[in-house]
Amino acid sequence: MISIDVARQIPDFSLSVKIDIERIGITSLFGPSGSGKTTLINMIAGLVQPDRGRIAAGDRVLFDSDRQVDLPPEKRRLGYVFQDARLFPHMTTARNLGYGMNLLAAGDRRLGFDDVVDLLDLAHLLRRRPHELSGGERQRVAIGRALLASPDLLLMDEPLASLDGPRKNEILPFIQRLPSDAAMPVVYVSHAVEEVIRLADDVVVIHNGHMQASGSVEDIMSRPDLAPLTGRFWAGSVVPAEVIGDDSGWDLTRLAVPGGTLTVPRLDQVPGSKVRVRIRARDVAIALKPPEQVSVLNILPGTVQRIVETDGGQVDLVLDIGCPLLARITEKSRQELGIREGLPVYAMIKAVNVDRPSIGPAGDTDEAP
Repeated sequence: MISIDVARQIPDFSLSVKIDIERIGITSLFGPSGSGKTTLINMIAGLVQPDRGRIAAGDRVLFDSDRQVDLPPEKRRLGYVFQDARLFPHMTTARNLGYGMNLLAAGDRRLGFDDVVDLLDLAHLLRRRPHELSGGERQRVAIGRALLASPDLLLMDEPLASLDGPRKNEILPFIQRLPSDAAMPVVYVSHAVEEVIRLADDVVVIHNGHMQASGSVEDIMSRPDLAPLTGRFWAGSVVPAEVIGDDSGWDLTRLAVPGGTLTVPRLDQVPGSKVRVRIRARDVAIALKPPEQVSVLNILPGTVQRIVETDGGQVDLVLDIGCPLLARITEKSRQELGIREGLPVYAMIKAVNVDRPSIGPAGDTDEAP
């Protein structure tokens, strides 16, 4: 378990956060820029000293203000991947990868060179220098270098922030596999909702230096009360699903969800694969009767559980379709349809609105529908 309980006075605000990471997976520190995420991860790494508190990785105490323990970064057995790769420009990929590993005694090495090269698909890049690599390739090398230092915990500070869309999509699958393939927990800093949905198992929401909420991706990213922090535009639900199979000939995939079946753009996933689907509240329409002769492929029966008032003449409806589903409608529609708590309704979701970046693999503890 990784235990973090620290505080520090910063010129603009005070940071005080307590987090326990109890399983191997990806824990995302999520929040707007300037909320304290990078300061917190730098405290874990030993690059910034807390004013008070304690940081421990299992039985190893990394920092304890009461006991005056403050291990230097090189003694903490942590890997760190920054926003930019920070590779040694005069070294080949192979030498960059081996830099941290070569500082360890052979008995302390948890991962082998060839294993990491295979994991990150780096074999064809080993003789190249950083200037000969794409941005995504450089970040993969940076991840490999961090892994080969055999850390107990991998820290990643917005490692995709400097990459364009195609390069992000290139590296996301490698990051997704890290906890299971490298058998270590990952703390991942981001303010990008789509990255959190694709990658994280658990989310810690940080705002103004304080933890506002923590829990599973499904819980945190589906809470309407957190929309001011997670993003009003992105407000929605994360629904657990299982791949049924492709809709032959139509470039679509059918998913089993708690409320029935969901059709989405075709996924490269075999039947039985567990995934989670981000459905934006603004992409959910409501009907009082089963719609007929409409182009919408996904129509799920449900019940209005709760009505959440918002600004701008809109309301958010929390629906029960077998799991929570958030729908955003206008106040005008609410009144004209007589929407009230307990009312049976039909949620309509266009398949084309569930884009591939909104679908990610489910964590080990996610429940199957």
